[in-house]
This record gives sequence, structure tokens and C-alpha cells, in this order.
Amino acid sequence: MYKILLLEDDEILSQTLKELLEDRGYQTLIAKNGNAALDISFENSFDLYLLDVNVPFLNGFDFLKELRDSGDKTPAFFITALRDIESLSKGFNSGADDYIKKPFDFDELLIRIDAKLNIKDSKIKYKDIEFNADDFTIKKDNKILKLPQIDKEIFLLLLKNIGKTVNKNELLDTMEKPTDLALRVHLSKIKKILNIDILNVRGQGYRLEEI
Repeated sequence: MYKILLLEDDEILSQTLKELLEDRGYQTLIAKNGNAALDISFENSFDLYLLDVNVPFLNGFDFLKELRDSGDKTPAFFITALRDIESLSKGFNSGADDYIKKPFDFDELLIRIDAKLNIKDSKIKYKDIEFNADDFTIKKDNKILKLPQIDKEIFLLLLKNIGKTVNKNELLDTMEKPTDLALRVHLSKIKKILNIDILNVRGQGYRLEEI
């Protein structure tokens, strides 16, 4: 499931967008100010940022610039009432992929999001392993490997963040009965069946190293 961070301080609009996006199958977390958005972005991995500009503490432009300066290349859309050319230019200069002016058509927003996220190849390759995110099949040397669904979801999270540490709590969220011990068991099984290394970043989480 794709995950979206929505930075929006308008309570009615944020809840409307959350319902719209989750009906579409996108997991959506809301931040009502820039500082909260930074905290959430450090604790989670996202596939898309939807950002208002005029929000408390840290505005959307500065929030995205800070992420881009730290190496975060996650796609980002601004959804804002600012319509002047200077703001448009500032939005793209801060690293935005799209700039949507309020008021906007919800269907158009979904079309833009779908198009952006579907750019991603559904087949993710890591060493001699191929993970098909459409049907959750895993192949190694062209042979299908069998893994429990939870192990596949954990592995997919790691694959989508190669070279980045995935917060332990995010991995625990994939489990019905999450415990540290259970997570270690799942990770051990993944490493054994796929014959890969998964780095334990003490006190933070786990990651797959870049090849």
C-alpha cells in the first residue's frame, strides 16, 4: 500500500482528503504544521507528500526544501491557494513535482497522484531478487520463492527504502501481533530464504544496504 503524508491545517479539507485518498487505497497520515510534518517524515517512509504552503511554524516551501537538502527525493505536490507566478516558481525551486492551485477538482488530484505513483516500476530488483509489487511474487534466479504475506510486506518496505533505515515501528505495523521478538523472527526468515543481509541499526530500525 502506498503511503502519503498530507500537510494541511484546514481540519475539514484534511479529513476530506484523507477519506478520499484512503478510499483510493492510499494510507494517509496528516500533519497540521510543518514541524509535526518533519517529525512524521523522519519516523516513516512515504511515497508522496501533499503539502499546503501556509501552515504554522514551518511553511510547506521550507519543509520540502529541508527534506530535499537532506537527500529525500520522495515525490511532492503543493496544494495551495497561492496563485502568483513567484509562489509557483518558489514551489518548483524547492523541489516540488507538481503545483495544484486551490480550489481544485478532487478527481483531477487523484488522476495526478495515480499517474505519479504508477510511474514506479512494479518490479523491484535487488541483487538477484525480483519483487513484483502487483502480485507480491518474489523470484530469485527466475524461481518463485515462498514467503508468508507478512514477510513479503516487511521485505517490500525495506526494498522501497534501500540504503535508508526503516523505523522499527513502521515494520511492526505490518504485523497483527507486533513484538520485537516476532519482528526478529520474521527478519531472520527473510534473510535465510532470500540469502541477504539486513542491517540492524540499533535503536532505530533496519535497512537493506545499497548494492
